[in-house]
Amino acid sequence: MSGVCGWIGYGASAADNGALIAAMAAPLARFDGAPVQPLHGSKSAAAVAAAAGSAHVYQRDGLMVALWGDARLTDAALARQGAADGIAQTLAEAWRRDPDAVCTQLSGAFALCIVDDGAGEALLAIDRMGTHPMSYRVDGEALLFASSADALVRHPLGRAEIDRQAIYNYVYFHMVPAPRSIYRGQQRLLPGECLRYSKGRISKRQYWKMAFDPQPDQPFEALREEFLDVLKSSVREAAGASRVGAFLSGGTDSSTIAGILTDVGGKPADTYSIGFAAEGYDETGYARIAERHFGTNHHAYYVTQDDVVAAIPQIAAVFDQPFGNASAVPAFYCSRLARADGVTRMLGGDGGDELFGGNERYAKQQVFARYHKLPGLLRKALLEPAIFHFPGAKGIGLMRKARSYIEQASVPMPARLETYNLLGRYGPSQVFTDAFLAGVDVNDPLAALADTYGQQEGASLLNRMLALDMKVTLADNDLPKVIKACELAGMEVAFPFLSDRMVEFSARLTDKQKLNGNQLRYFFKEALRGFLPDEIITKQKHGFGLPFGVWLSDHPALKQLAIDSLHDLKGRAIVRADFIDALVGQHLQEHAGYHGTMVWVLMMLEQWLKQHDSSV
Repeated sequence: MSGVCGWIGYGASAADNGALIAAMAAPLARFDGAPVQPLHGSKSAAAVAAAAGSAHVYQRDGLMVALWGDARLTDAALARQGAADGIAQTLAEAWRRDPDAVCTQLSGAFALCIVDDGAGEALLAIDRMGTHPMSYRVDGEALLFASSADALVRHPLGRAEIDRQAIYNYVYFHMVPAPRSIYRGQQRLLPGECLRYSKGRISKRQYWKMAFDPQPDQPFEALREEFLDVLKSSVREAAGASRVGAFLSGGTDSSTIAGILTDVGGKPADTYSIGFAAEGYDETGYARIAERHFGTNHHAYYVTQDDVVAAIPQIAAVFDQPFGNASAVPAFYCSRLARADGVTRMLGGDGGDELFGGNERYAKQQVFARYHKLPGLLRKALLEPAIFHFPGAKGIGLMRKARSYIEQASVPMPARLETYNLLGRYGPSQVFTDAFLAGVDVNDPLAALADTYGQQEGASLLNRMLALDMKVTLADNDLPKVIKACELAGMEVAFPFLSDRMVEFSARLTDKQKLNGNQLRYFFKEALRGFLPDEIITKQKHGFGLPFGVWLSDHPALKQLAIDSLHDLKGRAIVRADFIDALVGQHLQEHAGYHGTMVWVLMMLEQWLKQHDSSV
């Protein structure tokens, strides 16, 4: 993996620190072979592992700067200085002038560390959307940091002790949401967050936060022209000077990126999609519609059951936290196909749903919200008693639906979004052993959601959901999925929809422009009508879903890998043995698609623990 790592407040000599930083940085380059540029002083060190153009380092008079990513300086004068002297040196000089202003002068995707060995001070920061991660640990007067926990635990103070709460949260969310890490004592920076270290003490703050500023009087045509201009500049910027390709699932986001890339590149874009020989999962037909419409140079690969078996341990190894989104497998094979063609950077369409209102739950929650607009007396004194106490109500379809509606509408946000959570449906006490549950807080996942949701107090219901998804769905889940899958294939990836200009543009749209009744992404689709094929504008959302549950029943090697993994997981006393037996022996036969998700999540937990040689 490309990335940064280092520490401050530890070490006896520059020579010892040089050897240690090399060992610490090794995991950052193990999959893509990125060159490592180390820096070290007497009590500190830093390193960047990244391809040329994405790694920037500077060291002078005890001050070290290590920057990973495609960062840009927002101030015109600083940008000119950066072009002349290099961005790392420019940031070093900006740090000396005003340390608190450094982060606000950066845009783009990046992870930054500035270490002042002589003054005993440091700065860590990641980009606004959390594209580039950063883990850290404080031990006495030492601050350790790394883009990957795999690098951080290589430091003598890194201690790889598994956090049981993180495992519980993983099974709940199918990933470990930041700021928590899988390792006890480790934390991760949140999107748009920076950390200051000074002589053993740390403080954190949000240097950037999504600020919704809906402007209802913007004429559609002018707004559309601005949107297309921002879209083109974002794609051009994301492509850079690389040999670039684009994921193409046939959805609105990926088709838009493919079409714009063809437009701004002046030649057919190289596009890549994944298919499955399983009914209801294959979307290559829509990708071919986009291919014909835009004239892209398209490539498709059909993932097989054998491919999944081969990829599972590799996927587990590349992630530095347990990760249970099965779509990482097709994303890996798509990236590998592009890499074989000589492509070095892929463009992903992630972010469109979270910026422009593209998830079905946004419309659904608006329906539930209407219930609370009714007078309280009407709800509590008339409707609810009539619905819940009506004789024989359970046998009447309309009454059952009304009851379900009221029950869900009565759950406060954001907990209402988790009504269908898989772990919640099974019940924690049915899934986990009593001994394991004794050491965790089962309310922690919802408390974390509520904390994030509460940070947009005063925003509309829709915008609060969008902000929540930018963190939990995008930064914690979808971006790591694509980034890590690409890393495993030796591929860089960029996300044009997440450019600062695009994010700022989306913040000015009104709720109705994002969600018009039940029409998702209303402005986005209307602005692209005539550019995108009508079939793609009107298609149902899908993506690179993996038919794992379906395949389990008819592929012996895949089924054996899953069973063996779950058998080994039994021995860790995390999950109840009787739950695993029922999951594999009964539930999977009842509904392979539904229960197959939990099989995958638990299998990938065991595979991650095994690949990282960890015990709980």
